[in-house]
Amino acid sequence: MRVKPNMSSLYTEQSKNVTKTWLLMSGVFLVVIALGWFFSYYFQNPSILIIFAIFAIVLQIVSYWYSDKIVLTLAGAKEATRAEYFDLYTVVENLSITAGLPMPKVYVVQDPAPNAFATGRDKDHAVVCATTGLLQILDRTELEGVIAHELSHIGNRDMLVSTVVVVLVGFISIISDVFMRSLLWGGMRRSDDREGNAGAIIMVIGIVFAILAPLVGTLMQLAISRKREYLADASGALLTRYPEGLANALRKIGQYAQPLRHQSSTIAHLYIADPTGGKKVPWVTKLFMTHPPIQDRIKALLGNKAE
Repeated sequence: MRVKPNMSSLYTEQSKNVTKTWLLMSGVFLVVIALGWFFSYYFQNPSILIIFAIFAIVLQIVSYWYSDKIVLTLAGAKEATRAEYFDLYTVVENLSITAGLPMPKVYVVQDPAPNAFATGRDKDHAVVCATTGLLQILDRTELEGVIAHELSHIGNRDMLVSTVVVVLVGFISIISDVFMRSLLWGGMRRSDDREGNAGAIIMVIGIVFAILAPLVGTLMQLAISRKREYLADASGALLTRYPEGLANALRKIGQYAQPLRHQSSTIAHLYIADPTGGKKVPWVTKLFMTHPPIQDRIKALLGNKAE
């Protein structure tokens, strides 16, 4: 067996990822309240803070309970039936039994680009999704490798953190857009009427936040950590006892190198491979990638026989 992760790491990351999720959601709640105070102070309207507080509570509920539905909508996924997608359905069913997990719902995206992802708030409300392109180019052992990878995300509850981030990153982008529009609609004139330099300073801080918000959203996605992909690769290989299956699947996915037709940057980090069809890139660019390079993952799975 060439994959040698610590056996204690297999499906033992649940509590860590649950903690990360609650810390992330709590942090965003505080940020929303702080933004509400900023807007209410800037526009001299205390009711704005109340609106933001209510919105923060609604955001937490949506992030936890409905983020998987949002992900499936953004991906353009449709539920798969056993009759139409027999191989996919039975592979998910068999590996779920092997992994000791409840059978997740199975979805398919009509897209020639080979890819897959898992979503859901916990193992009892999980979804595994694959593209039709993936099903066309992989044989059964390779498909088992991919599905085992996704089930490992479910077992480790990686997808809870990843899925919640989809909603939170989207929120950051919305706030950025709202603030910049408010300046265009007269917010900048209001700041000129304020006494002293305080208004101008606050306005500058707000503009800087609005500009940096998209970068913050990207960093939040990267905070999910590319190491989770390596762990899921290793855990998936242990589940199938055949690392070559996943390695061959990754090689085929990498060779296709075409973007998904129906994609959103918000959910890019959920897929098993970069949905933009990225090629080899300089090492500096790797720091800002949502996925580890496929060749690095293959080498981790196969060691000296990766070539």
